[in-house]
Amino acid sequence: MKIRATQAIMECLLEQEVDTVFGYPGGSILNVYDELYNYRDKITHILTAHEQGAAHAADGYARSTGKVGVCFATSGPGATNLTTGIATAYMDSSPVVFLTCNVAEPYLGKDSFQEVDITGIAMPITKATYLVRDAQTIPDVMREAFAVAATGRPGPVLIDFLKNVTAPSVEIDYEFVPWTQNRRLGSIKALADAHELKAPEPNSDDIDILADMIAQSEKPLLICGGGVVRARADKEFRELAEKLDAPVAITVMGGGGFPGGHPLTAGMIGMHGSQASNVACNECDLLIAVGCRFSDRVALQPETFASQAKIVQIDIDRSEIDKNVLTDHHIVGNAKRVLELLNQRLGQYSHPEWKEHILPLRQPSIPRVSEQLTPKQVLETIRRLAPQDTIVATDVGQHQMWSIQHFHFDYPGQLLTSGGFGTMGFGLGAAIGAKMGNPDKVVVHTTGDGCFRMNCNELATVEHYKLPIITVVFNNGTLGMVRQWQHLIYHERYSETTLDRGPDFVKLAEAYGLKGFRVTTQAEMEKAFREALSAGCGCVIDCMLDMDEMVRPMVAGGAHITDFLLH
Repeated sequence: MKIRATQAIMECLLEQEVDTVFGYPGGSILNVYDELYNYRDKITHILTAHEQGAAHAADGYARSTGKVGVCFATSGPGATNLTTGIATAYMDSSPVVFLTCNVAEPYLGKDSFQEVDITGIAMPITKATYLVRDAQTIPDVMREAFAVAATGRPGPVLIDFLKNVTAPSVEIDYEFVPWTQNRRLGSIKALADAHELKAPEPNSDDIDILADMIAQSEKPLLICGGGVVRARADKEFRELAEKLDAPVAITVMGGGGFPGGHPLTAGMIGMHGSQASNVACNECDLLIAVGCRFSDRVALQPETFASQAKIVQIDIDRSEIDKNVLTDHHIVGNAKRVLELLNQRLGQYSHPEWKEHILPLRQPSIPRVSEQLTPKQVLETIRRLAPQDTIVATDVGQHQMWSIQHFHFDYPGQLLTSGGFGTMGFGLGAAIGAKMGNPDKVVVHTTGDGCFRMNCNELATVEHYKLPIITVVFNNGTLGMVRQWQHLIYHERYSETTLDRGPDFVKLAEAYGLKGFRVTTQAEMEKAFREALSAGCGCVIDCMLDMDEMVRPMVAGGAHITDFLLH
């Protein structure tokens, strides 16, 4: 049947079962927004304060629900404002489809008002980009974009429509095809072949080899990476860990892939990893990393990483194999499928001596004595009072590491954090997306005073949509993680890291129509958090911390994984 091109865009979103989009309108995308008005009973649009906030919200929605997030923006600065959010999603393999509109065909390439080559800009930070010049291709492009974003190793995709393509007078032939069918269409199959969308079936011989390696190991260690979370392979990974009876180290992106409170959990691994995980990595005889890319925050010194072990890497992306750390064996495939097949081949193992050596080391070090409120007190209060399934969205820095150290994340999508790109300003947008996707769950946003300045404009979004998100600001008056490096490595030369300036975060919250609290003791924190849980609206809790609080442990970049600067 014949329908408007913009109507086809909306119908294609409905094909993909999209019910929520995030965005910000502008001149070039007005035709799409005008059509969206006709679909307002089927598709909820969240208007953020800034396009970057919309990008992070769509990302947070995707991570917390396992669905594909969707984000709209206009041409020029609207589109370029998405790039940090696109790169954030790309580095952490989060499936988001970004829809932008550009100037009309006659104005393309002429430095027209708000014109930019967004497909060229986004190409290095997406799985694919599309410039739609022909309206008849809209259904195929939309279906392909969602297939690329969601299939194989997930990631962001950008579609840029020329404005003349979306003109009200433009009609195309369209038939509704549910996504469960349209990903099997011929065009999708061709695209799948080109992009290697479908994860290859794991090689049976490779799995047999790993089973034999496990049988010969006396000191095995598992690493739970972000691939476990993305594949929703938490049950299969837990079964493997319990069959191996082996310690489990968890990367930043792996939070929620294995229960943080499980008896086999050794804690975070790497630069701010626990002594248990880092020592286990150094002393194990078999290291099995699932969905872990061995970034420089985990394999700080690649040439000595797990030097006494046979290293096995399981990853959906063949390009990650041997990229950072040379392996002794690898299996390419979806983590869920690989672990299913591996678990079928394994019996029950027992490693009591190895566990007794490693797991007692996970006890956290004694924090620095301080008369002020401490990060541990703040986080223990939240953990004690909030429901166990609370979703936590973090920004980046000290508060991020403290949050991961002190919370126990039990399921995929419970921790939302920018692990690969390290994006300050990610947290509040991600929390908005998580709350829209999980309306029945409590969402807590942890941030630092430096990070919060970068995204606090999204408090307007929190207030307008009545989202009871609790923002907890770890306010130490400094760019804490940078100051920590300056203290330990740069001889206390605190160059431009002191944040001796506004705003007053309590007054800021109140200016947005939200509740604000300032706390200086654990008792005040408990009172404020209890009030925030029952407030029914967004709240900001400004926690006043000592400027010299540090994240412990810490290993310097490029150092051996057990060479702790701080214990």
